[in-house]
Amino acid sequence: MGSISIRGMNDELAALLKEAASSEKKSVNQFVLETLKKQVGLTKEKRFSQEWHDLDSLFGKWSEEEFLQIQRKIDDERQIDEELWK
Repeated sequence: MGSISIRGMNDELAALLKEAASSEKKSVNQFVLETLKKQVGLTKEKRFSQEWHDLDSLFGKWSEEEFLQIQRKIDDERQIDEELWK
């Protein structure tokens, strides 16, 4: 396996690479390798596993009473009407 040296990397770029790698819980080397592979087309992006965070602010906001009320409504809606399925 070969090695490569990158000349001309300034402190700002090095810090950004470290930050990006850390946010993905990866080493800088692993992050850079994956980024390079992705840029030259050696890996495919997952098309149907995008992670969304638009409702994160709502997580953990329901009280136990609100949860039970909503769960009862869901359970009621899941009941099968035997007359409709005859």
